[in-house]
Amino acid sequence: MAAVLLAPAEGETISDRAERNVRILLDHELADVTWTRYEPGEKGPDPHIHEQHADAWYVLEGELTFGVGPSGEMLHRAPVGTHVLVPAGVIHTFRNDGDATARFLNIHAPSMGFAESLRASRDGLEFRWDSFDPPADGGRSAADVVVRGPGEGESILGGAAVFKAQVGDGDGTFSLSEITLPPGYPGPVLHRHARTLDSFYVLEGTLTIRLDDDREIDAGPGFFGAMPPGTVHSFANRSEGFVRALNLMAPGGFEQYLKEFAAAMAAGQEPGPALMAEIASRYDFEPV
Repeated sequence: MAAVLLAPAEGETISDRAERNVRILLDHELADVTWTRYEPGEKGPDPHIHEQHADAWYVLEGELTFGVGPSGEMLHRAPVGTHVLVPAGVIHTFRNDGDATARFLNIHAPSMGFAESLRASRDGLEFRWDSFDPPADGGRSAADVVVRGPGEGESILGGAAVFKAQVGDGDGTFSLSEITLPPGYPGPVLHRHARTLDSFYVLEGTLTIRLDDDREIDAGPGFFGAMPPGTVHSFANRSEGFVRALNLMAPGGFEQYLKEFAAAMAAGQEPGPALMAEIASRYDFEPV
């Protein structure tokens, strides 16, 4: 699969109605990602579970309300900047109870057929996938749901990365970080991941994404780019302003590289290429 590079408003349209708009940004076995707009009062699916994958959200605008547990009795309000991760086995549903439009990303990791189920629903076809009615035993404990609100999450490198989901959250099927890159940030060397999907959704500023065929893409707010395993890539901030973006990686684990690098710097080690290469050798990172 080639890199996915989508400008704002691009992607495969599933529905575009007054009350909601759904677009597929990524359809990959490691993760499916959609961009969705819900108007006030719009409801998601009935309470359900997934047996083999996590269902997660990041709120871009407005607010969502999540009900989790056997009868949806545990409610979580999720304003802008909130990440909600529902692991496999937890009964859940969501809706827009607010008085403003909600826009959000929805992540299913691994895919387990989510994108295909949306296409089937759009086209009036039957499709069986990893979604089931609530089990009689009440399912997995709602206490396993991860909710990290605006500004919450482990922060490293002076706030340059805030981890909204790590490999230790849920079943570790993905990680999600808010990253802030200063002006002139050169980024890592060209590299590939053998087993990990790497992707970005730009929140503010202009992120430059570089691919192995010498293509460079200046990605502004609302841009989504995904690099499947084996894709040679890098990224940088060549602008005069800060860049804020979401970094989604599936499965989780690579974020620990950044934590180890931050710890080494805090201990006084020289933050040069040698240190980065030495730490990267323990993770799914191959310089090119």
